[in-house]
Amino acid sequence: MEKAVLLVVDVQNGLVENNPYNRNAFLSNVRNLIAAGRRRGIEVVYVRHDGSGRGMLCRGSREWEIVPEVAPLAGEKIFDKCFCSAFGGTGLKEYLDGKGIGTIILVGMQTEYCIDTTCKVAFEYGYKVIIPQGATTTFDNPPIAAAALCEFYENKVWGGGFAEVLPAERVLNRHDFPDAR
Repeated sequence: MEKAVLLVVDVQNGLVENNPYNRNAFLSNVRNLIAAGRRRGIEVVYVRHDGSGRGMLCRGSREWEIVPEVAPLAGEKIFDKCFCSAFGGTGLKEYLDGKGIGTIILVGMQTEYCIDTTCKVAFEYGYKVIIPQGATTTFDNPPIAAAALCEFYENKVWGGGFAEVLPAERVLNRHDFPDAR
């Protein structure tokens, strides 16, 4: 099997502080996945949204920074983006291809925007996408509650053909991920 990467998208102060759905469980799942990935030698790559053009998540601000609970270690790669897709104008695809990555374990925010777009673009590029249950989150998007959005995307959209959706605790315990060491 080709190498896997854990892609952490938009887990930034300005979003997390606004109390997304299932905030504490989400952060715990992401933190545990990062720790397990690092133990296994699976590279953790971060993506950070720059919404400066819209007056939010402005580059260099505290809101733009990745939350301390899941912050990158020195030397871990961070890609900055201005679009919903983690691939749009970031160099992420070239980086992953250069590393021989074939599987993306995708976590982060927001479920129906940046995670959904990144999942579908990754799928179109031919990556195998795995989304751990409970490792994406969002906010209520009236008339749809955040919980319903998360469940819908996990079970009907991504699990319907774009990605493999698995319980978070099972994802990095899989034996088909080669240790990257």
